[in-house]
Amino acid sequence: MIFDLFKLDGKTALVTGGTRGIGLGIARALGDAGARLVISSRQENAAALAELRDAGYRVDYINADMSDPDAPGKLISDTLALVGNLEILVNNAGVADHGDTVGFSAERYRHLMAINLDSVFYACQAALNSMRQQRGGVILNIGSISGYISNIPQRQAAYNASKAAIHMLTKSLASDYAEDNIRVNAIAPGYIETDMTAGGFANAEWAPVWTGMTPMKRAGSPQDIGAAAVYLCSDASSYVTGEVLVIDGGYTAR
Repeated sequence: MIFDLFKLDGKTALVTGGTRGIGLGIARALGDAGARLVISSRQENAAALAELRDAGYRVDYINADMSDPDAPGKLISDTLALVGNLEILVNNAGVADHGDTVGFSAERYRHLMAINLDSVFYACQAALNSMRQQRGGVILNIGSISGYISNIPQRQAAYNASKAAIHMLTKSLASDYAEDNIRVNAIAPGYIETDMTAGGFANAEWAPVWTGMTPMKRAGSPQDIGAAAVYLCSDASSYVTGEVLVIDGGYTAR
């Protein structure tokens, strides 16, 4: 049956930044598909974890501040020590920071890059060692349409650069490790209703532009991203690697 290809029974999925927003949406979806979940975040969200467990998912939580360069490697090793295997890594943890480039401080730039790019590279690096030994695995990185376009009206050159780098990292890793039966893909969300975008949607200048430039004239939901994550993390996409799947209500189609 075709639907059996979407099942993740017996597989462990680590979702970084998995206690809210897109990460939580992905965790719910992977749990629905049967995966055992390991969720990390900088701050524990007891309500979100309780919700997942009440839904019947098997969930473990590991605290990790991904701005610490040692955190990604430790997170992977802690996950392996806890559950013994790791078939799926979802690099979702990220931050948004807007501002004019001229006044964008080095501290803000380094903090953004440390989380959005560096932590993803280090987490992939650590997970690849394990996945190569087990002769297979899936890595899913969360990029953004900001890796393709220059958003308006807000200025966010540093953020855009971080997401463009994620897309190329995804393609490069997919090429390098396909022979080890490791698939690496990414999702590039458009404007999704989350805590991260709440301020923008409440902004009288930004919100009309965001929705006005989206052909579907609305924001997406974390569930939209979660559904795509199940496809890319399951055997349903067994011949897909090095792809960046755009989910944006048509924003980049124009």
